Amino acid sequence: MANSTADSLDLYAKVEDLLGVKEVAPTLYAHYLLFLNSIDFDSLLDVGCGSGDFLRQIQGALDILQVKGVDLSPLMVSKTLEQGYDAECIDLCDLKGQYDVLTAVFDMLNYLDEAQLTQFLACVKEHLNDGGYFLCDINTLYGFENVAVGSYIVDDEERFLTVDSDFEEGVYSAEFTLFEKEGSRFKKSQETIRQYHHAIDDIVMLSGLELVQSDDVNLYDFDESDKMFLVLRKV
Repeated sequence: MANSTADSLDLYAKVEDLLGVKEVAPTLYAHYLLFLNSIDFDSLLDVGCGSGDFLRQIQGALDILQVKGVDLSPLMVSKTLEQGYDAECIDLCDLKGQYDVLTAVFDMLNYLDEAQLTQFLACVKEHLNDGGYFLCDINTLYGFENVAVGSYIVDDEERFLTVDSDFEEGVYSAEFTLFEKEGSRFKKSQETIRQYHHAIDDIVMLSGLELVQSDDVNLYDFDESDKMFLVLRKV
């Protein structure tokens, strides 16, 4: 279902630590934790679990009875498994079972175009228990236009990464070029990763879920919100 290929997802997995994601993640996770701490639930499925950092933070704080992660990147799933959490490399729509809470953290929905988003949200509803919650965050228009766009270069001696990105007609395109040191040489990998701007009203309509909460999230700029944290419920 995901617009990005397994190769592009695995490339992202190799460089995630170079992008500053881990530094701002706790601020975003706090929104999830604050809400989850206010409800009673026994099971949580994290869709697009990445390296398992979110599951570690949430499980460490709440000690949830059943947690599981799914991701389309085999490399990401292996990292989650290494942290000791149940994880599977599978599309949500192919997964069996229902959960009290589903989460999609760090703009996972933005990686889906409209058709993919429609299918994904239908599967979210299908995998939620009655009364269950879907928690997610999405990039705002400001986040795309003023935070994400531009060029980024980072070098940690073992890896040299460049990211060149732009945002046009609701589509954000980022070209990742990675040089990895292998002995005395560098191996080059290159992938284009795309994200799509989605309005909150569209997500609510397509999901068939009830909007419970929407909060501004400021990760990179104190003046404008670059993300929105959303809570939807299956009623």
